[in-house]
Amino acid sequence: MQACFPIPIPSGKRPARAASAARVGFTASPPPLSPSRCLPDSRAAWSQCCLPGFPSNAPCRTAQRPPPCGLPRPAGLPPACLRRLPPPPSPRQPMAGPCSARLQGEAAAFTAALRTLVNNPQFSDVTFVVGQEQQKVFAHRCVLACRCQAFQGMLGQGPAGSEDSPSSIPPQGPFILGNVQPEVFLAVIEFLYTNSVTLNSHIALEVLTSSVEYGLQDLCKLCVKFIKDTLSVEQVCEALQAAVTYGQADLQQHCLAFIEGCTAAVVQTQGFHELSDVVLARVLRSDRLAVDELDLVQAVREWAHVSSAVLERPVPEVAALPVRELRLPLLAPSELVTLESHNQRDLLIPAESIAAAWRSHALRKGSGVPSRLCRPRRGTRPRDHHRHLDPHAK
Repeated sequence: MQACFPIPIPSGKRPARAASAARVGFTASPPPLSPSRCLPDSRAAWSQCCLPGFPSNAPCRTAQRPPPCGLPRPAGLPPACLRRLPPPPSPRQPMAGPCSARLQGEAAAFTAALRTLVNNPQFSDVTFVVGQEQQKVFAHRCVLACRCQAFQGMLGQGPAGSEDSPSSIPPQGPFILGNVQPEVFLAVIEFLYTNSVTLNSHIALEVLTSSVEYGLQDLCKLCVKFIKDTLSVEQVCEALQAAVTYGQADLQQHCLAFIEGCTAAVVQTQGFHELSDVVLARVLRSDRLAVDELDLVQAVREWAHVSSAVLERPVPEVAALPVRELRLPLLAPSELVTLESHNQRDLLIPAESIAAAWRSHALRKGSGVPSRLCRPRRGTRPRDHHRHLDPHAK
């Protein structure tokens, strides 16, 4: 360590305390450090406190004087030019491990390549005989099994009477599928290969049925979207029947809203006459049907005769549930007389329901009948006695 010398001061002007300090050459101990002033890097603190402009080769006469920061000089460091200390080395960065990523190519090209395998006999290892036409459809077991659990179970069963395990001898077919149209089955196969499907209004509902049977939820969603986008007067009742049968609540609401907007046209379609009694009763509960009640009674009568012929059951039996939703108190007295005469021929409406309608006219209020049967629908023509059926009318 270089020697440090005290600065000479004339003896005549030196105070007693100053002389005492000069004899020891600024060797007084620095004040104790406060924990709050202890910096993590004392070298940097000393370099900041070094006198600017001090020559690096000159003896440091202030090395023993504590710097303003209050930190002691680091041991083993020369007192000269502490400002030139190199920066502390940066921490060593750990070496990165091996990187991996899953990259996806062009999906359209992949789909187009797989589409060429649909119903392609080349490399096919399973055959289906579909429809009454007995059309052959060629497929690949590995694709069907990995995409559909129903096909996995079908293809994993061994031949009848085989002693080997079912998975060791997968059947080659042909599998007979006589209750499905070839076009519908090919649409299902197309979806399994390409995750897309080509639909039209003639097969959409049947493809929806097949998607439910095979447990293909994604195909079911595609069918529901197509049906909603292409709904028509001729097909709305058939779509509603399928939606109720397969529990598609969203499609049910969409079909009901469509029927409410054009009820007069819908009740004339063949699909309306083919509705089940449960679905028809659900339609008749709506307050927003755009048709008069007298026309609605006539539509239900025609539906009942068609259902009676198809099911080979009496008209009153097949129509028991929907007839409960007819709002007979909305009809005028003259209309009730005509209704009674027609009812004597087919007994469509129970006599108790007609009697309750007459009672509401006699008492000028809807007593004895459910309140919903006294509410006019959106398409109900106004009649004079309707003001007596309103519970809020005075």
